[in-house]
Amino acid sequence: MELLPFMSDPDHAPRNLDPEDAKLIVLARAARDRIGASEGAAVRDRDGRTYVAATVALPSLRLSALQAAVAAAVSSGVTGLEAAALVSAAETTDGDGISAVRDLSQSAAVLLAGIDGIVLSTDRGSTP
Repeated sequence: MELLPFMSDPDHAPRNLDPEDAKLIVLARAARDRIGASEGAAVRDRDGRTYVAATVALPSLRLSALQAAVAAAVSSGVTGLEAAALVSAAETTDGDGISAVRDLSQSAAVLLAGIDGIVLSTDRGSTP
């Protein structure tokens, strides 16, 4: 598959990514921005459906955005993931969020992007 720049919003979308991965970053940014959360995340299942979430910080419940997105997918019946994206001001992904992704797929790519949508790192996991 040829990698193309994401075209829908050239000023705010990540560049030189597979369009489906770029879409995950755009959705994760939107989830974060919508409520002013510290993080936003999006995951894509093996059928191409996406699930998005932001950080949950309640007195009785705390979930990272990546954990919340995985929980949304699992609660919808998803049993495997193809990819995930986390948008955060942090320079690393949270270990618990990565573990939640790995519970469903050892080989799903996990993209970490800054709040500007620029990809900082990609964790490709392991191939079974």
